[in-house]
Amino acid sequence: MSVKPAPASAPFAGSFALATLSAPDGSAFPALVTPEELVVDLRAVLADERLTVRRLLEDWPAVLPRLRALAVDGSVERRPLAEFRVHAPVEPRQVFQSGANYRQHVIDLHVAHRAPGDDRPREERRAEAAEIMDRRAADDLPYVFIGLPSAITGPYDDVALPAWAEKPDWELELTAVIGRPAHRVSVAEALEYVAGYTIANDLTDRATVFRPDMPQIGTDWLRSKNAPGFTPLGPWIVPTEAIADPDDLRLVLKLNGETMQDESTKDMIFNVARMVSYASQSARLLPGDLVLTGSPAGNGMHWGRLLGDGDVMDGSITGLGAQRTRCVAEVAS
Repeated sequence: MSVKPAPASAPFAGSFALATLSAPDGSAFPALVTPEELVVDLRAVLADERLTVRRLLEDWPAVLPRLRALAVDGSVERRPLAEFRVHAPVEPRQVFQSGANYRQHVIDLHVAHRAPGDDRPREERRAEAAEIMDRRAADDLPYVFIGLPSAITGPYDDVALPAWAEKPDWELELTAVIGRPAHRVSVAEALEYVAGYTIANDLTDRATVFRPDMPQIGTDWLRSKNAPGFTPLGPWIVPTEAIADPDDLRLVLKLNGETMQDESTKDMIFNVARMVSYASQSARLLPGDLVLTGSPAGNGMHWGRLLGDGDVMDGSITGLGAQRTRCVAEVAS
């Protein structure tokens, strides 16, 4: 089932975005979408029946000027977006995820999980946590780990909650989409390797983040984050030129209409450029790869309210549109 949010204004910033769509009786195809919610099938215009969004990104410097021209070319055939199903906008080869990257979120966690016997006033502990975060931003490194492309699903698709997931939670995240191979790039040049931005909701089962049978090992991201459909992505890739400042965007996640997360990317400890640069120091980032940049305060663990059957999540980020996903609980076999 797909449940799309009602459009409030222009669906994204700029003159066009990239999407992966399909007709009810057809295969998925790469599309240019205009702010008027009209669709250009890029297979036909670029004369390549095997074209995908990832292949477009592999030739991004050459393709971008053609897409700009197509966006304003009234002679090209366009069809209403409403005729199509919207899929995740790209199939990445690699997914880089980030933890503990929003200042207020980490401060809240620090205060909530005080050490036994620490009876200091809350404000004193909060001030200590703020000092730690400022020091971390200046001197430390981001925390990045690997996700699986098989966890990705469309921005309006139902999300299956596995029967074993006892504490499924939401994590709305700004996501950078790589447009050029990047290896050991500097912070100053990192954004030159980003083709655009999209929205991800990085679902996490809090009950399986840590292994009680092997506490010395630490986190188990495979089990806690990579169930099929645990990463709703999209709906679009909005080119970087349409986003004036990725470090000043508002993220809002609503659960059944109630606002749970509402924060600016200004609160990130490590901004987008630092995240991309850091990931590239160890790995070779490839066109179409995703760099998720962490989630702000307001997760389910904070509210004492986790995901269950029938819950609907609405996630939006300034200039990038909105996604809506409904949770469906799997029945234990």
